Amino acid sequence: MIALGAAGSGHSGGTLALMDVAAALYLHEANLDPKNAFWPDRDRSFWSAGHKAPILYVSLGMAGFFDIDEVVTLRKLHSPFQGHPHWLKLEGIETSSGSLGQGLSISVGDALAARLDKRNYRVYCLMGDGEQQEGQIWEAAMEAGHYKLDNLCGVIDKNRLQIDGSVDDVMSVDPLADKYRAFGWHVIEIDGHDMEAILGAFKEAKETRGKPSIIIAYTTKGRGVDFMEDVCDWHGKAPSIEQMWDALKQLGLDKKLPVEKLLEKAAVYQEKVTQELEAKQPKFSQNYFWNTMEKMKTEMVPTRMGFGNALAEHGDDPRVVCLGADISDSITISQFYKEHPHRTERWLSIGIAEQSGTCVAAGLAKEGKLPIFGTYGVFASGRNLDQLRTTVCYGNFNVMIAGAHGGVSVGQDGATHQALEELFQMCGLPNMHVEVPCDAVETRRATEYMLFDVVGPKYIRFAREATPVVTDDSTPYKWGEANVIRFRGEKDAFKDAFEHRLASDYTGEGEDIAIVACGPSVVEAMRAAWILKKEYNLETRVLNMHTVKPLDEKAIAQAARDCGVVVTAEEHQIGGLGNLVAAAIGRSEEVYGTPVIMGMIGVQDRFGDSGSPWELVKEFEVSAEHIAAKAKKLHDLKPSRG
Repeated sequence: MIALGAAGSGHSGGTLALMDVAAALYLHEANLDPKNAFWPDRDRSFWSAGHKAPILYVSLGMAGFFDIDEVVTLRKLHSPFQGHPHWLKLEGIETSSGSLGQGLSISVGDALAARLDKRNYRVYCLMGDGEQQEGQIWEAAMEAGHYKLDNLCGVIDKNRLQIDGSVDDVMSVDPLADKYRAFGWHVIEIDGHDMEAILGAFKEAKETRGKPSIIIAYTTKGRGVDFMEDVCDWHGKAPSIEQMWDALKQLGLDKKLPVEKLLEKAAVYQEKVTQELEAKQPKFSQNYFWNTMEKMKTEMVPTRMGFGNALAEHGDDPRVVCLGADISDSITISQFYKEHPHRTERWLSIGIAEQSGTCVAAGLAKEGKLPIFGTYGVFASGRNLDQLRTTVCYGNFNVMIAGAHGGVSVGQDGATHQALEELFQMCGLPNMHVEVPCDAVETRRATEYMLFDVVGPKYIRFAREATPVVTDDSTPYKWGEANVIRFRGEKDAFKDAFEHRLASDYTGEGEDIAIVACGPSVVEAMRAAWILKKEYNLETRVLNMHTVKPLDEKAIAQAARDCGVVVTAEEHQIGGLGNLVAAAIGRSEEVYGTPVIMGMIGVQDRFGDSGSPWELVKEFEVSAEHIAAKAKKLHDLKPSRG
């Protein structure tokens, strides 16, 4: 509770539900040596439900793997206590996890390795009940039964709730016990808060021969805290400091734990990280960061809100069918039906099943529906990539995929939930159309256009964090065509300091630099244009490349020829947009013979990290300051055209 309160984010409900099982496993059942974390004969515990990381960290700390007080740095930048477990950062963790449904498969592989190596260690896999909706779980269950892996013990935290509601309402997984028995497992059902029953179940599993064991532990989400118990909203939410104190009192721990000391430790860590982060940022004559000056103020709205608003506004079309994948409120797809109960028959809850959900959408599209399937971008473009390729794109079905929470600004959830590769994956698929709008307004307009006017497979990428609103309904928007954005001088409102024109309507003004960007990187590019003008009197042409596929190659070629310096900016692995722009310049006859200096701003071939959204924008060097510094450096290399 203290770590979650200090972090300001995390998963409270499931952490409390699994507390008793985790205590039994790490303090009694598992054969471990904290002084030799990777002792070959240790028992292995895999956390397939990686979002319950806080109790994993507390369990390892209580077992002696590290000073448990360190856990209060949970989810902070550079902390080993990531939002989802990362085994390369913390000893005692057996594998990195976060994308649900994968843990049982790696557990099967580890149990098979023990058999091949003739070792006697046991393998434990901790899962959630909603997680049983993932098809991969049942592939692994079949494999474990087939190979009679009696050194494998699964544990299902059956707290009956997932993000979108009760498991039974979202997508029923029962009868779980019968299903596992049918796959050749020994099934043990217990009260997951009865310590004698938990220990007895582990003992029974260890003594079972010739088949794997599954312990179905019936638990209460948010156990022990009255305002959290059996409340779905506490799945992925952390308590405020006030709520934390209330929870600790209810748990009888407010006087037993050094709360103030631990909170101070978290604060000191945060201050140190902030100082280190700011020390490595490019420096200018003043602070140009968002809303730090008297002028150039901006409204901040998450781009995902534009997606939800579009569905709410246009959902009465009887062809529109929305498919939810358990994070519906988070990505705002639930706005389709929330205030419109007459639409609920066209709301299909698929559960945690990205691969099947994608193909279900294809089936709907085949019969003339306009299906929209949405989940976090990292799952919407990766978990179901083959289904998108073979069923949706090869069949050229009119399916819209919403990839939410794109980029590092997802924040504290960490690398497993930060989508940084979608443009590689989506733009590489024949027939796929790809849109990356820059703000909430453009996201609404893009959603509307793609849904009704783009025929075929389509992918829209938008972000979680609130970002500046820089467009309105009067701003030009044309599918497949970039906008040119020009800084026209400081104003009270940041938005009013810029002019937007369709690229086809724009005549060059002798700009020094072109910045080609998509998504929230567009507004960072705009801020970079402001910095470049104020600091160096350089004029910048910003291209809002909201449609990434098809790419407006004509606008890119014109900018390259006119400016001579091109910088791409993306909150994505470097090259997702940049490589496409470079290729467009390289094959443009208009640019042949014109020297062009090019650079790219993006995530430098690394996975994400836990941290606050704006910390990560700076840490991964995708902020306006980094764009401006790169642009100035390249401009200084440009030969004079005089």
